[in-house]
Amino acid sequence: QVQLVESGGGLVQSGGSLRLSCAASGSIFSINAMGWYRQALGKQRELVARITRGGDTNVADSVKGRFTISRDNAKNTVFLQMNSLKPEDTAVYYCNANIRLTPFLSNRSYWGQGTQVTVSS
Repeated sequence: QVQLVESGGGLVQSGGSLRLSCAASGSIFSINAMGWYRQALGKQRELVARITRGGDTNVADSVKGRFTISRDNAKNTVFLQMNSLKPEDTAVYYCNANIRLTPFLSNRSYWGQGTQVTVSS
């Protein structure tokens, strides 16, 4: 059973930094794209950043210049470095990964349980 475990969320003051981590575990053949989404209370889920297996990145305009996504393929882990945090960044952040379990199965999207990020003003 594949599991994505997020860590690093918490409460931080405006202008502060947090580093989120998401580690995939289980019987995994390969992991393709990994990414971070967030959902604020009462708002729709939105893509924050994603990164391919080869390291190509896509970052939302709202966080460009402040957030950086990276990954460690050897550890099946993706990171989100969040700097200059603003109150509007407050949300539950969800890890996502496209994972192939065997060479004979298609990729499947997996989600973590989410980690709360709260930025106080």
